[in-house]
Amino acid sequence: MPRRRRNWLRYVVIAAILVALIAVAFRLAGPQAVETATVTSVYPSQSYTLLNATGYVVPQRKAAVASKGQGRVEWLGVLEGTPVKEGQIIARLESNDVAASLLQAQAQVKVARANLELQRAELKNAEVDLRRYRILAPQGAIPATQYDAALARFDKANASINSDEAAIASAQANAQAAQVAVDQTVIRAPFDGVVLEKHANVGDNITPFSSASDSKGAVVTIADMKTLEVEADVAESNISRIAVEQPCEIQLDALPDVRFAGRVSRIVPTVDRSKATVLVKVRFVDRDARVLPEMSAKVAFLSKPVPPEEKKAVVAVQPTAVVTRDGKKVVYAVEHDTAREVPVTTGERIGDLLAVQGVKPGDVLVLAPGDKIRDGAKVTLAKK
Repeated sequence: MPRRRRNWLRYVVIAAILVALIAVAFRLAGPQAVETATVTSVYPSQSYTLLNATGYVVPQRKAAVASKGQGRVEWLGVLEGTPVKEGQIIARLESNDVAASLLQAQAQVKVARANLELQRAELKNAEVDLRRYRILAPQGAIPATQYDAALARFDKANASINSDEAAIASAQANAQAAQVAVDQTVIRAPFDGVVLEKHANVGDNITPFSSASDSKGAVVTIADMKTLEVEADVAESNISRIAVEQPCEIQLDALPDVRFAGRVSRIVPTVDRSKATVLVKVRFVDRDARVLPEMSAKVAFLSKPVPPEEKKAVVAVQPTAVVTRDGKKVVYAVEHDTAREVPVTTGERIGDLLAVQGVKPGDVLVLAPGDKIRDGAKVTLAKK
């Protein structure tokens, strides 16, 4: 082979080696593909949660308030959210007709009492005549028939007294019934609570036992906010893990950063065959004014009550995100495609996570960072 050709081949091989070395160098110096995980906040109670269920907040004591009578609403004194006390007047129905019936019944009572007084006077007069005739009849001063008439008059007056007393009792009963009809036009709160819904307005017809389209059955719906509880559906296969008075932790979607202590109040002794679930009712240990009916809730059934020191959320990460560099524990937070070394202090394991201090929820960390990941290294997300 000519010398010139051998030199040319040698140059080609050297050039190829240089290109390969440059490619490897660029690859090593370029962004490294890594897997990441987000820092989150968890509650220590998760480590002894037996099972979770979802449900809704409902009042144990709730009533659609109406009247047994019917009529048109002439006054309404509450709105949605109005607190009411037991016996407080909520609304009034028109009562002119029943008020007139009450006056008529009360007048009948007076008439009956007047008739009684009249008969008492008649009885007194008949009694005086009868005593006189009893003295004169044995002496033959009066005919026997006259004495018999006086005796019959006395007996009749006495019977009339009994009849008038019965008439008074009947009239009083009618007056009492009329008074009840009047009272039924005044709608009162049956217990302390808060108005949840207003079903009628002034001018609406209230007819509790009718389905007429232009009438209303109830005026308002009220609930006792002190009896709020969570109704949760638990799979029947898990019901053996739940017991009355078991401690629970309640989380509301409306208040995601708050955990409420709860206790199992009762387990409804029937199964919903369509869902294969059992209804479990959980009461709140402490009342909170922010809790409202129909809020969505998540219930964690616990193996033990939550200690006071564990009621606050802690920051937690995937354990593989924590590595040791130069004798200290660190994580690598990804910021603008750059890994930043952050020293951390580790705590206890909470489920599959590890409690740490030094990062905040929402930070993105590199999972299982290798020796090539150092502070300031360029990274990119690995494709799955």
